[in-house]
Amino acid sequence: MTKIAFIGAGSVVFTQGLLADLFGFGDLGELHIALHDIDPERLSTATGAATAIATELGASPRISAHLDRRAALDGCDFVINIIQVGMNEATRIDFEIPARYGVRQTIADTLGVGGVFRALRTFPVLRGLVADIAEVCPDAWLLNYTNPMAMNIWYLSALGVRNVVGLCHSVYWTMNDLSRLVGAPFGEVSYLAAGVNHQAWVLRFEHQGRDLYPVLDEVIARDPELTRRVRVDMYRRLGYYPTETSEHSSEYVPWYLHDASEVDRLRLPVGDYLRIVEENVALYEGTRDALKAGDPLPVEPTMEYAPQVIHSIVTGTPRTINGNVVNDGLISNLPAGSVVEVPCLVDSLGVQPTSIGALPAQCAALNRAYINVNELVVRAALEEDPRSIRQALMVDPATSAALTVQEIWSLANELVDAHSNYLAPALRARLTP
Repeated sequence: MTKIAFIGAGSVVFTQGLLADLFGFGDLGELHIALHDIDPERLSTATGAATAIATELGASPRISAHLDRRAALDGCDFVINIIQVGMNEATRIDFEIPARYGVRQTIADTLGVGGVFRALRTFPVLRGLVADIAEVCPDAWLLNYTNPMAMNIWYLSALGVRNVVGLCHSVYWTMNDLSRLVGAPFGEVSYLAAGVNHQAWVLRFEHQGRDLYPVLDEVIARDPELTRRVRVDMYRRLGYYPTETSEHSSEYVPWYLHDASEVDRLRLPVGDYLRIVEENVALYEGTRDALKAGDPLPVEPTMEYAPQVIHSIVTGTPRTINGNVVNDGLISNLPAGSVVEVPCLVDSLGVQPTSIGALPAQCAALNRAYINVNELVVRAALEEDPRSIRQALMVDPATSAALTVQEIWSLANELVDAHSNYLAPALRARLTP
C-alpha cells in the first residue's frame, strides 16, 4: 500500500484536484490518503470531499483524517505540503501595511515584501515538519507546493532534506497558453524552460522541429493589445518569454509596479490576490455546504505534477516535469546551492534534474537579483539574524524601486510586529540602522 499524506489538507479545493488526479490512475494499487490540518472544520470538509471524489471515480482508497501531524506522516511514502501559515489574515496584512508605504503588490507570495514575510512565517512550521518526517517516514518524498517555492526549498535543503522537490504549474500552463496563441497543438510542441520559480524562461519552443518564436512575434505584431501584458513586454525586451503570469512577473523586477503610468499601461491588478483569497473562501464554503446537503462535487483533473510524480515513482513510468531543486551545477551561471527550476526526469529512481548549462546573460542577471533576496531570507532564518530581513528587502527589486532605505526598515519593523506570533523568536526584534 502507498501512503500519501496531505499536510494542509484544509486547502480543500486544491486537495480535491490532486485527489481527482490520483484516483484517476488505475494502476497505483492500494492507496492510503492521510489528511492533516490544524482546523477541525476544514479537515472534516477535506475528508468528506476525498470520500466523495473516490466514490465518483470508483476508487477505494483508505482515507484517514488527523489533527496530529505525526500520525498522518507515520509510515508515509509521499508527503504533499500545501500549508499556508497565517491564512487569509496574514495575507491581508502583507498587502495592507506595505500599501500604506506606497508599495504596490499583485500576488505577494514569491518575492517582495509579501514573499519575504510569507517565507519567515512558513520556515518554523517546515522545521517541525521535517523533524517529524525524519522520525516517522525518513524515506518519504516531500512534494512541496507551498510558496514562496524557491525560499522554502532552499531552507529545506539547508536543514538536510534530500528527497524533496518543489512543484509549480506555471511552466506547464504557460506552454499550454503559448501553444494556443500560436495555433500549435500542445501535444505536438517541444519546449525547454529553465530559471527560477515564477521567473523561468522559455529557451526553446518548437513544433515538429520548427522554431515557434517567429510565429509568436507575428501574433504579437498583429495584436497590439498583447503588448499591454508584462510578460510580453519583458519578452520583447529580453528575447525570451517568462513562464509566469504578468501579475506575478511584475513583482520580481524594478520597472513596473512603482510607476502609476506603467500600472495603467500594462493593466496590472494591484492587490489582486486579495480577490483570489475571497474566491478561495467562497469555493471552500461551496464545497462544505454541498457535502452537508448531499450534493455532488465537481471532479475535474488538474494535470498537477504531484500525482504524476507519485505515479512515476510507484509504477516506474518515465515522465519529465519542471521541478524546483538545488542548483548543483544545473545552471552554470546561477549561484551554486540556490534553488532553480529545471526539467526533471521522474521514474522509479525518483526525481533526477537535468543540467541546462548557462542561461542567456540577461535572463541570468534577473534571476540572480531574485536569488539574492532568497539567500538573505534563508540566512535570516538559519543564522537568526533579523538584520538580514531588512537587507533582503533592500535588495528586492520592486521594494527598493518604491521606497527609501529608511522606509524599508520602518516597514520591516511594522511587519515583524504584525506577524510576531508566527516568526522565530530571534527574528521578532525591531531594529534601527
